[in-house]
Amino acid sequence: MKRSSSRRHFIQQMSGTALALAATNSGLAFASQWQNKVDGYSKKISPNDKIRFATIGMGIMGYNDTNTALRVPGTELVAVADLYTGRLARAKEKYGNSIQVTQNYQDIISRKDIDAVIIATADLWHARISIDALKAGKAVYCEKPMVHEIREGLEVIDAWKKSNKTMQIGSQRVSSIGVIKAREAIKGGAIGQLAMVVANFDRQSALGAWEYTMPADASATTVDWKRYIAGMKDEPYDPKKFFWWRNYKAFGTGVAGDLFVHLISGINVITDSKGPEKIYASGQTCYWKDGRDVPDVMAGVMQYPKTAEHPEFQVMLRVDFISGNSESGGTQFIGSEGVLTLNGNGYTIRYHKMSKAPGIGGWDALETYPKKMQEELLKSYNEKWSAADQKDQSEPDTVFQAPDNYDEDLEHFGHFFEGVRVGTPVVEDPVFGFRAAAPCLAANDSYFENKIVNWDPVNMKLVTRL
Repeated sequence: MKRSSSRRHFIQQMSGTALALAATNSGLAFASQWQNKVDGYSKKISPNDKIRFATIGMGIMGYNDTNTALRVPGTELVAVADLYTGRLARAKEKYGNSIQVTQNYQDIISRKDIDAVIIATADLWHARISIDALKAGKAVYCEKPMVHEIREGLEVIDAWKKSNKTMQIGSQRVSSIGVIKAREAIKGGAIGQLAMVVANFDRQSALGAWEYTMPADASATTVDWKRYIAGMKDEPYDPKKFFWWRNYKAFGTGVAGDLFVHLISGINVITDSKGPEKIYASGQTCYWKDGRDVPDVMAGVMQYPKTAEHPEFQVMLRVDFISGNSESGGTQFIGSEGVLTLNGNGYTIRYHKMSKAPGIGGWDALETYPKKMQEELLKSYNEKWSAADQKDQSEPDTVFQAPDNYDEDLEHFGHFFEGVRVGTPVVEDPVFGFRAAAPCLAANDSYFENKIVNWDPVNMKLVTRL
């Protein structure tokens, strides 16, 4: 009764305020708020208030992160670092000859006039560069996953706390208005008691499976391979391990670190959770047999414990890089009285409440009893339960959709640079980032070692079960 009351209260709130337009129609209420932000993104910032930043790693994410960062008022790109010379040349073409280009990120973090860095390198470099940049007094925006190995997480958090600098992790879903509104709905009791979350990212293309276009001049001459593998066992230059690094566990974190982490980030925000306590994953290299040593199909199961913020619930994750359903993805929050389906920057809630009566007949043992007993049981049942009690209950769907020009990436970078400029807390600090990354890295450990991984989400430590 309490859950039903909460759900009715949520629906009444939605229908009784301007938020109803956002929740049941096309996002008009939020659209006006977002338009005000968009207008604000065109305002002028004085040169003295500009944030000068550099990007380390100018691959796909680095390139796109830089473009988004430059849309935030009062930002200026002054330098980029990349180990491939072609990307340094492209940076000059794109951003002007005045920017510094280098293959050594230390050249950037040693500059006193740089306020912040974007780290968008291969995963194995995230922790090292983050720590070095924080120690050098730079604010840090680091792409997800925050670390390549679980053991690196607390070290990054420690460096961040000691630095007193802003650090944000780049899983833009955390800033999505769809996620924020979904959190409000679920916390408001819209789907009753949460029991399970089912989420997926599916793809059906070579590019989606990380077989990116190779540059025509890729070679040991144009790539600083020795710097790339610094600290690792020496091995000969391999263009796939550099340009397709996501496909190799020594350099990337596979589908779990790249895609599970987005899903877990959104789940943790919506449920206000610190994460799961038990993780298991299975998968295989099903189709893209190109030398990769991480799976192209993977499923994970994670058990979230009961806390003061949420009931216990199960999470099922899936990535399929040869999906006949083409490019698809979404997250379903399945509760006792409805299902919220999160897609992009919007959601739909389908309501369905189980009848009060337990049911009788149909796929039931009733038919196996003597005829006279059946009649007596039916009579007794109908006397106890009214016709209304015997019916399932449903209500019209609730829909929220952000306006077409809404951009969660821009929102995420806006939070970061606001933190750099005025010191406000960011939406995805290293503690949140590690709590999102660690279960995904644990899923990799589960897959490669064929075991269940136990995790302490509060203290952020692996747990050994005897």
